[in-house]
Amino acid sequence: MLHPSYTDLLNVVNKEVEQGEELVANSRYSIVMATSKRARQIIAGEEPLVKAAGKKPLSIAIEELSQSKIKITGVEEE
Repeated sequence: MLHPSYTDLLNVVNKEVEQGEELVANSRYSIVMATSKRARQIIAGEEPLVKAAGKKPLSIAIEELSQSKIKITGVEEE
Protein backbone atom coordinates (compact mmCIF):
# COMPACT_ATOMS: atom_id res chain seq x y z
CA MET A 1 0.00 0.00 0.00
CA LEU A 2 1.19 3.48 -0.83
CA HIS A 3 1.92 5.77 2.10
CA PRO A 4 0.99 8.58 1.85
CA SER A 5 -2.18 7.66 -0.04
CA TYR A 6 -3.02 8.97 -3.50
CA THR A 7 -5.68 11.17 -1.93
CA ASP A 8 -3.13 12.72 0.43
CA LEU A 9 -0.70 13.31 -2.45
CA LEU A 10 -3.43 14.91 -4.57
CA ASN A 11 -4.26 17.23 -1.67
CA VAL A 12 -0.60 18.23 -1.29
CA VAL A 13 -0.18 18.87 -5.01
CA ASN A 14 -3.38 20.92 -5.24
CA LYS A 15 -3.11 22.79 -1.93
CA GLU A 16 -2.16 26.13 -3.55
CA VAL A 17 -4.95 26.02 -6.15
CA GLU A 18 -7.63 28.62 -5.48
CA GLN A 19 -11.30 27.74 -5.76
CA GLY A 20 -12.43 27.90 -9.37
CA GLU A 21 -8.93 27.38 -10.82
CA GLU A 22 -7.90 24.26 -12.70
CA LEU A 23 -6.35 21.55 -10.50
CA VAL A 24 -2.66 20.79 -10.97
CA ALA A 25 -3.36 17.06 -10.72
CA ASN A 26 -6.78 15.48 -10.69
CA SER A 27 -6.02 11.78 -11.03
CA ARG A 28 -3.79 9.00 -9.79
CA TYR A 29 -2.25 8.94 -13.26
CA SER A 30 -0.80 12.43 -12.72
CA ILE A 31 0.80 11.32 -9.46
CA VAL A 32 2.19 8.12 -11.01
CA MET A 33 3.66 9.96 -14.00
CA ALA A 34 5.26 12.68 -11.86
CA THR A 35 6.81 10.30 -9.35
CA SER A 36 8.04 7.87 -12.01
CA LYS A 37 9.68 10.73 -13.93
CA ARG A 38 11.40 11.94 -10.76
CA ALA A 39 12.48 8.39 -9.89
CA ARG A 40 14.14 8.10 -13.33
CA GLN A 41 15.96 11.40 -12.67
CA ILE A 42 17.25 10.04 -9.36
CA ILE A 43 18.37 6.82 -11.04
CA ALA A 44 20.21 8.93 -13.65
CA GLY A 45 22.22 10.59 -10.89
CA GLU A 46 20.29 13.61 -9.61
CA GLU A 47 20.56 14.20 -5.89
CA PRO A 48 17.51 13.34 -3.77
CA LEU A 49 15.87 16.29 -2.01
CA VAL A 50 15.03 14.23 1.10
CA LYS A 51 16.93 11.73 3.24
CA ALA A 52 17.42 8.72 1.01
CA ALA A 53 19.40 6.21 3.05
CA GLY A 54 18.30 2.74 1.98
CA LYS A 55 15.24 3.89 0.04
CA LYS A 56 14.38 3.00 -3.53
CA PRO A 57 14.15 5.83 -6.11
CA LEU A 58 10.35 5.66 -6.35
CA SER A 59 9.97 5.86 -2.57
CA ILE A 60 12.26 8.89 -2.56
CA ALA A 61 10.20 10.55 -5.32
CA ILE A 62 6.95 9.95 -3.42
CA GLU A 63 8.47 11.41 -0.25
CA GLU A 64 9.70 14.47 -2.18
CA LEU A 65 6.22 15.03 -3.60
CA SER A 66 4.53 14.60 -0.22
CA GLN A 67 6.91 17.16 1.33
CA SER A 68 6.36 19.60 -1.57
CA LYS A 69 10.03 19.42 -2.55
CA ILE A 70 8.96 18.82 -6.15
CA LYS A 71 5.95 20.15 -8.03
CA ILE A 72 3.88 18.87 -10.90
CA THR A 73 3.84 21.26 -13.85
CA GLY A 74 2.20 21.18 -17.26
CA VAL A 75 4.17 20.34 -20.37
CA GLU A 76 4.27 23.97 -21.47
CA GLU A 77 5.69 25.03 -18.08
CA GLU A 78 8.73 22.70 -18.20
